[in-house]
Amino acid sequence: MKDALRLVYPPQCLCCGAPVAEEGGLCPACWREAEFVTGTCCTRCGLPLPGDGTGDAGDAAAGLLICDECLAMPRPWQQGRAALAYRGTGRRLALMLKHADRLDLAPALGDWVARAALPLLRPDAVVVPVPVHLRRLLRRKYNQAEMLSQRVARAHGLAHLPGALRRLRHTPMQDHGSVGDRFANVDGAIGVVARMVPRLRGRAVLLVDDVMASGATLAASAQALATAGAGPISVVVLARAVKDT
Repeated sequence: MKDALRLVYPPQCLCCGAPVAEEGGLCPACWREAEFVTGTCCTRCGLPLPGDGTGDAGDAAAGLLICDECLAMPRPWQQGRAALAYRGTGRRLALMLKHADRLDLAPALGDWVARAALPLLRPDAVVVPVPVHLRRLLRRKYNQAEMLSQRVARAHGLAHLPGALRRLRHTPMQDHGSVGDRFANVDGAIGVVARMVPRLRGRAVLLVDDVMASGATLAASAQALATAGAGPISVVVLARAVKDT
């Protein structure tokens, strides 16, 4: 049956729809523009870094590499990773999942995020997605971060708590504005649901989102979790924004 379906509906590139050999794959053109973060990266936020990881850019005492952004702006989490850089194919896929109702992308993209999360896994950790406000959820019909986090939790056999965090107020999209504006926009906008506090207290948390730019939304979410007694907290995203070179 599966072979018959492949004849009628051959596998297509996740990004552009061109024919590919396997389900969940990318065509050669989209693969060339997909910047998977597999080499040296910032231990805090997953930002790709130059070099082989043996340089002096980081906390030598702790054996960590920390990017300039994280040195200048302490993060309320311990470690972070990203599957892709947010440009080229990575940007297109993130936007398709977020704005184009491409829920069919979630399994493959979620598996990429799950692989990126491997260095962050801790025993008995819980997986928590960054929440969206009810108003936006009613319009979009789904939370793309939850689609990814569900796959991450399933891949690693971890508890999934999609209702742990909630938006306390509606905020404008974070697409524009300075770093300061973005942090001010989400200040106090995310909290832990009271009934979930006992399930979070003292537990390691893997916080999942689709994209990290300034890190403001992740920071607000991580701070809420820390205030509720959770920790240590790590973050993983599908795509990490990078500066064009």
